[in-house]
Amino acid sequence: MTAFPFPGLNLAITTPFDDSGRIDFVRLEENLERYLSIGIPGFVLSSGTGMHAYLSSDESRELVRRGAKIINGRATVIAQTSALLTGDVVDRTRHAADCGADGVMVLPPFFEGPTDDEGIVDFYTEVASAGLPVIGYNVPHAVGVTITPTLLRELCAIPNFCAVKDSSGDLGKQASLIRTGLPVMNGADHLVPFALLAGCSGLIWGGANFAPRTSLALVNAAMAGNWAEARKIWASLEPAMSLIWEGDYVQSVYAAAKLSGYGAGNPRKPLRALPAHRVTDLEAALGDLVRLEA
Repeated sequence: MTAFPFPGLNLAITTPFDDSGRIDFVRLEENLERYLSIGIPGFVLSSGTGMHAYLSSDESRELVRRGAKIINGRATVIAQTSALLTGDVVDRTRHAADCGADGVMVLPPFFEGPTDDEGIVDFYTEVASAGLPVIGYNVPHAVGVTITPTLLRELCAIPNFCAVKDSSGDLGKQASLIRTGLPVMNGADHLVPFALLAGCSGLIWGGANFAPRTSLALVNAAMAGNWAEARKIWASLEPAMSLIWEGDYVQSVYAAAKLSGYGAGNPRKPLRALPAHRVTDLEAALGDLVRLEA
């Protein structure tokens, strides 16, 4: 197992789109520079929040290339390289390495693929051979594969496999992964402070798109062991972070980012912009966050 290279906050950045649904690279650079100026220490490009599943292979590759070039060593870069074919995952991972990414995040095979531990280990072994640290992905409700503590131990024995991102939304099961003593990254917005207290190694956080200053302050307080301050900060984040987890996640993050000044346009089809009544609910949940992030 390699040393864990992605502690703290890694912002799963939204992919900006223009009115025609094309990637808006000008907006991408503007948003990245604003996040960097705040001190965000890590980014995930072509993330799930950034609609990786609805980008073409060429678009995802270009997004990683341009994003890594803009960041230029000022923060760590994780690129999602998930694809249906294992060979495509390996090719995308090699491309990410060529672009200067520090690691990749990869879903298990997600459409009628292997669900047994041996098949999952074989898959990640081949991906890890591409040369970058690999973050596996535990999101059983989406892909039908569950990373158990036993499977995590097997995966972390693979050279270059460095952690699992847990987006199960189940704190008890995430804690069971953390108790292995192996690196686990929280990927559930509504569990952030609880996962930090349980000992997660880092965060991949989509909700931080719309509250980067406050999210970073929370993580810094928790990592310093100042839990009273972390709880105080979480009080301002919790309503919105809990609401976006209840449904329409990607649409909600795009809408909230627009409300707080970090807009990235509307999500691409087949998703649609968040309905007006949901935007009203979101605006109420954001509360003082919009002022705090100004």
